[in-house]
Amino acid sequence: MRRRTLFVAGLSTVATIGAGTGTASAAALDPALPPGGNFDLAVWSLQLPIGSPGSPETISPARLKAGYTNPSYFWTDKNDGSMTFWAPEKGVTTPNSKYARSELREMNADGSAANWALAGDHTLSAQLRIVSVTKNVAVGQVKLGTGGPSTKPLAELYYRPNGEIYLGTQNSPDASGQTLHKVGTVALGTRWTYVINVTGNRINLTINGTRTTYTIPSAFNPYRQYFKAGSYNQSSSESTTNGAKVKFYALTVRHS
Repeated sequence: MRRRTLFVAGLSTVATIGAGTGTASAAALDPALPPGGNFDLAVWSLQLPIGSPGSPETISPARLKAGYTNPSYFWTDKNDGSMTFWAPEKGVTTPNSKYARSELREMNADGSAANWALAGDHTLSAQLRIVSVTKNVAVGQVKLGTGGPSTKPLAELYYRPNGEIYLGTQNSPDASGQTLHKVGTVALGTRWTYVINVTGNRINLTINGTRTTYTIPSAFNPYRQYFKAGSYNQSSSESTTNGAKVKFYALTVRHS
């Protein structure tokens, strides 16, 4: 088993993160440290809503581990130590999206892009809270990697201003859209946990300890996958002050 764990620099406390049926609990975070000092960011890169049109700026795992912060889009909250992501409604986007994001993309320990097969057991676990959101924000994704032409997500976890949480599961690798499943309700500003577990042809989602399971259509079998987490704002306008602010207190990836 390969296990990636959140370490708190300078402390002996380690976060305990559940697997496919568990929950996530955060260790003590040091508000004086950058995100890379509180979280194991050696297995993530960061995409920001800045850069040139169609080419958002990307921060490498090495820079994140070395203490990278951005006062506008990615920083440590000085009150509670949370890793904070801000994505405005107006920002630089990828060619295949009209929405801006401040979001982590899973990487391998050797610096290459994560790209795993559905076979095996793959888990993304988080504790977080949403401070602000205009319409909708994706806070966790299972994204399609290599294996075909599609760049769609296999699944996206959404949070809405009224506190409703939805899982969107892609119907097929083409542009046939998602099926939305309501999976919980958490008041804005309240901490909650999610665990996204992919094993074989199933997605097991656990929200605050309550688990639901979804079948992955066979059309996705040729594809590999990777995880994403952060603030992927699902609304756009000309506003740079409206957007989605998301704070993480625990974040881990596990593969076996």
